[in-house]
Amino acid sequence: MTCAMAVAATALVAGVGAARPTPPPSGAATPAPTRTATRTATTTPTPTPSATQLDGTLQILTYRGYAEYGGVTSKVNWVGAFEQETGCRIARLDTAQTAEELASRVGDRPYDVITAGPALAGDLIQRKLVQAIDPAKVSGYQDLDKRFRDMTTVSGKVYGVPYLWAYHELVYDRSKVRGGTPEQVFSSGRTALRDSPMTIADAALAEGSAKEPYELSESELDRAMALLERNKERTYWRNPLDLIKGFATGRLDYAQVTPYWRLLLQQAGKPIEVLPERRTTGWVDSWMLGANLPDTTCAYRWLNWMTATDAQRDAAAWAGMAPANDKACKGRARLMCETYGVGDDKRLDRVDFAVRPPGGCAAEDGECTDYAAWAKRWQELLAK
Repeated sequence: MTCAMAVAATALVAGVGAARPTPPPSGAATPAPTRTATRTATTTPTPTPSATQLDGTLQILTYRGYAEYGGVTSKVNWVGAFEQETGCRIARLDTAQTAEELASRVGDRPYDVITAGPALAGDLIQRKLVQAIDPAKVSGYQDLDKRFRDMTTVSGKVYGVPYLWAYHELVYDRSKVRGGTPEQVFSSGRTALRDSPMTIADAALAEGSAKEPYELSESELDRAMALLERNKERTYWRNPLDLIKGFATGRLDYAQVTPYWRLLLQQAGKPIEVLPERRTTGWVDSWMLGANLPDTTCAYRWLNWMTATDAQRDAAAWAGMAPANDKACKGRARLMCETYGVGDDKRLDRVDFAVRPPGGCAAEDGECTDYAAWAKRWQELLAK
């Protein structure tokens, strides 16, 4: 869910005394800019404003770095090729850096396609802001990992086309601490955790009593929050550069990261090691089809494009994540696939992939808490 900010990150680490790293795995040149983009012509990499048409155009909401049009570097552009080969035009390309920011923009306009993680996807389905997808119209759908396809299938209907995925690792600076336990990591004030209500699931795993980290009873939620509340000095990060800077300056001993950011720190010369865990959490971002579209022709062409191996390969390498299509594990995406263990069922079986916390499931000691309860408790945590 981050753009490939590798050069900026490694330069930051190198600037405070670390060794100069080898080229980053994503091949990124500079951080992707924050912008609202519109396109009118397929020959220019920089979108220009135009009126949106009902047919032949798309309005897209996605994460920064998921739909690159050459605005950062001409070498990273799979949107322009889509327009040239399909005849569809991207009339609007809106991007967000975090899940919370993306969720806040869903109602801005009637988007044709939206990238959603598990929490937002569940909300969009429940509120009927997206429509079911006909997988027969998505040529590469069967090439996507079945475990990911199942995550966006509800009551036999497909609502999402899996795109990119990742999982968390707990890492530590071995020059300052000698390992530790997940509970110690979540108790320490020298830890950086992802700023998201979904991090409560990781705390539940670290606390040790919850069997299903996304199906917490009220008492299990209380215990996870009690662990998080042990230390008020902890860092909560949204921009990965914040945790990179934390390790570079010696402010952090531990962090919750993805394998990509751990690899980036290691390439920058920082003595970062992975803390062994029996289970961890992960997530899948999928493309979803907006509800009540007057014409879905170009939307389905986009879904087909983003399912194909070339787009998934380029996006995985650029975003520092793994592709949902295993056939994309070639060329520039090969390192990311190896880093995340694509195709390694033993490694992925220990990942609890996120779902939106439900309010109606039956936990062992009471009804499960829902996402609204998690979000409320998270905001209370940050306010203390």
